[in-house]
Amino acid sequence: MDSPITGTAAGVPFTALPPADNGAAPLIVTWHMLDAPRSDAAFAAALPMNGLPTWRVHLGMPMCGARMVDGRTDAIVELFQRDPLMSFLAPFVQQATEEFPAALASLRAQLPVGDGPIGVLGGSLGGAVALRVLAETGTPVFAGAVVNAAVRMRSVVDLFPGDYPYDADSEKVADSLDFVTKAPAIADRAPLLVVSGESDHPALRADALHLVDALGERSELLSIPGLAHPLADEPGIEPAPQLPPARAVDAGLTAWFRRHLPSTD
Repeated sequence: MDSPITGTAAGVPFTALPPADNGAAPLIVTWHMLDAPRSDAAFAAALPMNGLPTWRVHLGMPMCGARMVDGRTDAIVELFQRDPLMSFLAPFVQQATEEFPAALASLRAQLPVGDGPIGVLGGSLGGAVALRVLAETGTPVFAGAVVNAAVRMRSVVDLFPGDYPYDADSEKVADSLDFVTKAPAIADRAPLLVVSGESDHPALRADALHLVDALGERSELLSIPGLAHPLADEPGIEPAPQLPPARAVDAGLTAWFRRHLPSTD
């Protein structure tokens, strides 16, 4: 595995994996899961995509990794116990999306990645960030991919105990994070690989299939036998050996991004 480089980009912690020659190359940016692996360093270990001639920069999600409060996940637990949608899921996606442009500019200043189109990848809640970047920003993207993604936020909210008490505000927020409805905008931006574990939560797997159907020829589905929702064992904060299902995901992502790499002509 290439030696990781750690740092911050406009306040966002990152773990960067360089290409084999450590030189100038295209950039792929990722956002990790909130399940294991739940930090940028752990996500880099689970999905290193070492076969790619690119820089792979794994950004930390809010309150994760180096941004954990007191080095623990207790503060996140408190947020989703308070209100899983309005205190946890939606704010995390919003913050990660809003801090991305400045983080990208900082990465371009720190690493030899040029100013061309990038690749984007997100897992679980990080998948919602990648999808929002595709659907709602102007950042040039050559290809995207999501893994067990939060495609429809209502489905994620349903995974929490109890019946969620939607009101007008939370209904609007949930609708804004339904990326099946945003499929035309996503399809206009870049080709998208949708990776779905065959043992993922049934609703999340159904949403993945619906997204692929809505995207049409601009999308491909990669089903991974034996993959549940996480990509790593608990606690999922520190880098860990790659599990066999994650290895299959990693191979699929590597092939996908390699196929869509920008021409160097």
